[in-house]
Amino acid sequence: MSPGRKRRAAVRGYGITGWSRAFVGVVESGADHRHITGARRYFRDRHVEGLHIGHGLVTASVRGSQLDPFEVRLETRTVDAATVVELLRRTGRADDLLDLARGEQPPGLGELIAPTEPADVASDCTCPDEAPRCTHVLAVAFEVAAEIDRRPTALLTVMGTDLPELLAAAQDDDSASPSPASGDPLLPDDPYGDHRLPPTPPTFPAADPLTDLDPTVLRQALRATGVAATEAGEALDDLATFYEILTRRR
Repeated sequence: MSPGRKRRAAVRGYGITGWSRAFVGVVESGADHRHITGARRYFRDRHVEGLHIGHGLVTASVRGSQLDPFEVRLETRTVDAATVVELLRRTGRADDLLDLARGEQPPGLGELIAPTEPADVASDCTCPDEAPRCTHVLAVAFEVAAEIDRRPTALLTVMGTDLPELLAAAQDDDSASPSPASGDPLLPDDPYGDHRLPPTPPTFPAADPLTDLDPTVLRQALRATGVAATEAGEALDDLATFYEILTRRR
């Protein structure tokens, strides 16, 4: 690069990941093109300052057309950790929590965490604009989306929970689940629904494969592994000893 040329600043982006796009899509819903375009410019030029993402509440200041910055609040309809864990289990996606711990954004978990309608994210700004989503609110939402792109757990915080709380709820759910021996509904006491007991399982005579079966096949298998013919008998004795130990026939 020549000395007279300045390095161009990197273009800022948001909505790169699925979770981020889900959040932005809800906040943008109903906003007109003029407000969205202005908010993108504010985001690109870093007009948002003092961004704070708390549990269910986002606050920030935005430098706009006046001397003093405008104060913005985003308040979300929070999720319940226990309910999220229960729904993950019902749909067979409990491993989504482990994927999140590895820094991924599991789509299934995102569907349960992310807002789904504009009413899930209430917004307020000190500017005089009476639009449902003013430029300053949108700019703050874009900053939050960029943070979700960088750190997926930011969406959990925005929606009023966090990974430790979800993991704790999953652990509590495991400890509260009844075991099959204590009357698990998966193993009912009345399996047929007519108070009939299940039939007694059949019994089978004990068999010793080393003495009751044809030893010729076993000798051939031993020879195939490279055991010499003179050592086959000794190998059979060793197998008999090991089999007795494994079956605890003493």
